[in-house]
Amino acid sequence: MRRVIGLVLIGIGAFLLVLAPLVRFQVAPALIAAPADQYGISKLEADDAQYFSVGDKGKVVTGDLDITVTTRGDVAGAQGDRVVWDEVMVVNDVTNSNPLITYSERRSAFNKYTGEGINCCSVKINDEPAQLQGQIYKWPFDVEKKTYSVFNSTTGKAFDARFVTEEQVGGLRVYRFEQTIPPTTIDTLSAPASYLGMDETGDVEVDRVYDGVNTFWIEPATGSPVRQEQQRHDVLKTKDGVERSVAFVATAKMTQQTQDDLVKNATDGKNTIAMLRTTIPLVLLVLGLALVISGLLLVRRRAER
Repeated sequence: MRRVIGLVLIGIGAFLLVLAPLVRFQVAPALIAAPADQYGISKLEADDAQYFSVGDKGKVVTGDLDITVTTRGDVAGAQGDRVVWDEVMVVNDVTNSNPLITYSERRSAFNKYTGEGINCCSVKINDEPAQLQGQIYKWPFDVEKKTYSVFNSTTGKAFDARFVTEEQVGGLRVYRFEQTIPPTTIDTLSAPASYLGMDETGDVEVDRVYDGVNTFWIEPATGSPVRQEQQRHDVLKTKDGVERSVAFVATAKMTQQTQDDLVKNATDGKNTIAMLRTTIPLVLLVLGLALVISGLLLVRRRAER
């Protein structure tokens, strides 16, 4: 009977020893990925922002802005390594009770493991087809202290975000990256010359030129952003290159509640990764060795008898 029990223990132990590396190197990588059914609401605030208001006859209005970003995964569009997320951003001026000063939509597809953009599935920005490049919503798992290319939806292009330093956000160790966007023409439109302080009559054509600095705080194990700050500077320039007016100037920061929620999600994700990569394989390994050794001892004792 002891021999039978010993052989059973050896068999179970051997199975667990084989299972441990499978969990570590095959199961864990397959399960650690961005979700297809994503749903989240992020809120940002921008104090003392300035924007060109056509409704106020070209006046540059100053006010505190409330920014809401809603992201929802398109489960039907997800396939293989790909996930598809739709985003809506609404900006309200709470100081002057001026709603919807900015409204934008964005559809993105990206690799659920690396976070890099994929050009498929009718990706677009405000109904215009987009060419995605670099990191989209998330960064790769196991982020390194190096420069990454990160997509900027305002310009429709990717720019480098360089590693700056390690910091703590909500007690969580994170990497801080900074991305500088050079002056880039993002739109051409017509506006009354009088709105721009010009003596001419009628409308004049102006370019909207954007530049900015984006700062990202990324939890390295999950590649999840836990904090973000956007410094944006848009101006209106006539075709002679002269700056005529502010178009939009603001520094948007995530609210404390949004930051706390992101920190919690990143912490949960980090713990899940550690469990799949380390805890479960280690438990299987130790238990497997213990069962094999116990089985061998029982078989040996039986043989000696």
